[in-house]
Order: sequence, then C-alpha cells, then structure tokens
Amino acid sequence: MCATCGCAATGVRVSGPGHDHGHAPTRTVDLEADLLASNDALAARNRDAFAAAGIVALNLMSSPGSGKTTLLERTARDLSAHRPIAVLEGDQETHLDAERIRATGVRAVQINTGAGCHLDAAMVAAGVRALDPEPGTLLFVENVGNLVCPALFDLGERARVVIMSVTEGADKPLKYPHLFRTADLLLVNKIDLLPYVDFDVAACVAHARRARPGLPALELSATTGAGLDAWYGWLRDLGQPP
Repeated sequence: MCATCGCAATGVRVSGPGHDHGHAPTRTVDLEADLLASNDALAARNRDAFAAAGIVALNLMSSPGSGKTTLLERTARDLSAHRPIAVLEGDQETHLDAERIRATGVRAVQINTGAGCHLDAAMVAAGVRALDPEPGTLLFVENVGNLVCPALFDLGERARVVIMSVTEGADKPLKYPHLFRTADLLLVNKIDLLPYVDFDVAACVAHARRARPGLPALELSATTGAGLDAWYGWLRDLGQPP
C-alpha cells in the first residue's frame, strides 16, 4: 500500500526490447514523509546518472486518453534520425504502448505497476537498467495516466510535461493544481478537434498559470502535426548544455 496516495502498489514488472489499527494520524504523516524522502534520494541518483551520461529525461503526465503515446510515436519518427531516443512506458497492465513505440524503431521498455497509479524513482532506475540507453539519449518517461499521484514522485527527470486534450475539461488545472504547479511545460493536444468540442484553450492556459505563473504552453495536434515544430524546438532547447 502506498502511504502517500493510497494505491495498492504491489508487484512491479519490467520487461525489455491499510488499515490504521489504532495508529495515531501522525504515523501516516511519518510514513508519507519517509516514502517521499526515500524516493527523492533515489531520484537524485537517477538525475546524477542521467547528467553524467548526457541523457535528457522527461516525465510526461496526463489523464488517460490525452494522446501521450500518439505524441511519442510522432516525436520518435520525426526526431530519431537526429538523436537517440528511448522510452519508458508506464501502465498498470499490458505491453501495448511499448509495442507501439518499438514499431517506430526506437527502444522502449514497459513498466507495469499492477494496481499502482504512478511510477517512482526505483521503477525508473530498474527500467533504465533494462533499457540501457546510449549517452546523449532523449529519454521519455510516459507516466501512468493519472492527474494526482504522479505529481508527488520525483523520477530524476530534467523536466515535467503535462499533456491535456481538448476533449477534457478546461478547468482541470483548477481541480488538480499540484500537477500543474510542478510542470515545466503544458501541451494542449488534439487541437484538430476544437471545432467539434466546447473547450476554451485560453481559459485552460490561464488556469494552469494560476498554479504556476509563466508556465510555457503549446497547442498542437499529434495526429495532424500542427504545432509540432514548436514542441520540437522546445525539446532542442532543453537538450542544450546548461
């Protein structure tokens, strides 16, 4: 049982190419603090290892169905000729997303969390060992689709990208502010559907910037390719030496 988010994080499988029983409430807080501190220590080691190898790691977070995997497929096809790309796919079950990514020609490892609702630094470390990315890799971590738990866990990433679809409510940043408060970029995906849905892009971005003032935001369609040049430019800038 995950003390922080309450998920039943039982078995974690990596594949390559509570009851209080009368405890005082402060005990739960202690468990949460211990869990996050342990995760942060592992994340710091991940971050150091990535930096030493010149690996740029990005943590992609969103609701289920926002288009994360489709965006990664398109990004891999468009950019893999210019730099090495690898993907860690987080899901509760199945290898479907990793298979879709491998079909683009880039390396991918699936991390199945069972009943768990997020990835953590230890899972990412295990996935990276299986993936064995070459130096200079652009490493995408597709987190489990969830707007709450993934935001709590540092993975050692260089940056966090939150993806929203125009098929969602534009008020999501107000409902899940911590996710947007920790973001480095907001991608508003599926803009090709704007003529058919009631979604206010400007309001969504404004709500996100209430959580994180100045948060960069890009509008795109992973299906049609609209706006992808700006996304690729952001990735290029991120990969430059600090």
